Amino acid sequence: MTTSDLTAAEKDVRNLCLRAREAALLLATLPTARLDDMLDEIAARLEEEAPAIFAANKKDLAAAGEVGLTQAMVDRLRITEKSLAAMVTGVRQIRALPQPLGQKITEWERPNGIKISKIRVPIGVIAIIYESRPNVTIDAAVLCLKTGNATVLRGGKESIHSNRALIAALQKCASLPKGAVQLIDNTDRALVPFLCRQSDTIDLIIPRGGHSLIETVVAESRIPVIKHAHGVCSVFVHEKANFDMAEKIILNAKVQRPGVCNAIETLLIDRAIADKFVPRITAALNKASVEIRGDETVLKLASGSRIVPATEADWATEYLDLILAVRVVKGLDGALEHLTQYSSHHSDAIITDDPAAAERYLNEVDSATVYWNASTRFTDGGEFGFGAEIGISTDKLHARGPMGLDELTSYKFVIRGNGQVRT
Repeated sequence: MTTSDLTAAEKDVRNLCLRAREAALLLATLPTARLDDMLDEIAARLEEEAPAIFAANKKDLAAAGEVGLTQAMVDRLRITEKSLAAMVTGVRQIRALPQPLGQKITEWERPNGIKISKIRVPIGVIAIIYESRPNVTIDAAVLCLKTGNATVLRGGKESIHSNRALIAALQKCASLPKGAVQLIDNTDRALVPFLCRQSDTIDLIIPRGGHSLIETVVAESRIPVIKHAHGVCSVFVHEKANFDMAEKIILNAKVQRPGVCNAIETLLIDRAIADKFVPRITAALNKASVEIRGDETVLKLASGSRIVPATEADWATEYLDLILAVRVVKGLDGALEHLTQYSSHHSDAIITDDPAAAERYLNEVDSATVYWNASTRFTDGGEFGFGAEIGISTDKLHARGPMGLDELTSYKFVIRGNGQVRT
């Protein structure tokens, strides 16, 4: 396809990608001090532009009310003084983190005298396609800048005004190279497949959003993709669990923010304690307005009114809402069997006072993050000490779990010799 065959919107996207490629070449050569200066200026500019950002966000919230977005989606969309301050804090935290670029991952010398070093380098141009959450705009931009990458952002139509205001604030930064951070301003979904075909200018695509978005990107992309397909996270309450701890963790993991990918969607309860724990936890969940989808044992033992029979689909469903699938399983073996069949390999936790059971669970559960006696809500770049994250990967190649600075780098081999030739 030639440029003349493109629509006006496609030409705009193509030009953004080309400018990003030019910016990436420059960013890759800048010293750490210059990259950090950009982040300092971004943090200050976000504070200065707060009134414009809040005004833009109000437009998105008003539109969300008109189209009937769920409360969980509205929660993701809203920018408050607290959440904007958190964005600024996140920028400064990332700025303070050690720079991975130029780091020697390993080095060695061969018998012929050549010296080989494996060095961290930028990936190049990273496209991030996401929905609803405008904080992703800032997280993605600053993580990419810190690691010398240019980025092309494509947010959802529900956050378009907020994203425009955030990008406008960034692009007022004098230290930012032209084309380093760009937003696709057109929310036409047809542009997503087009973006996924720009393999000559984009090096990596990271989709963040619902299952349909991620499926579209994976199906259409000619560019490597890092993703998480589902967030069907779980907690398993072992027979030797502390009930007070278990209840506290379960309520936090389900109720604190039900619309995020690290909230639990499944609760597994050891058959040995079902008689005592099921009535207690179902009553607590009902009190917190959680609807329970229970198996036959749970239905017999449960306490509360917000309980319905579970279907086969419930064990693999990411609700992103105050709904929880609850199942009684036969000990640790039963929990592991369930996860083998239904886990989305995102975040899974065991609650137990038995170290041997915990270690077996941690070793055998094949998920990006596995927990012992802690809430799955900690699967987050900020909570892991990364300052922020570009996404949470359930893939196994290159990056897995919360993706921070290291995951936004590649590497190259640098070889130093003194005249060696191969014989």
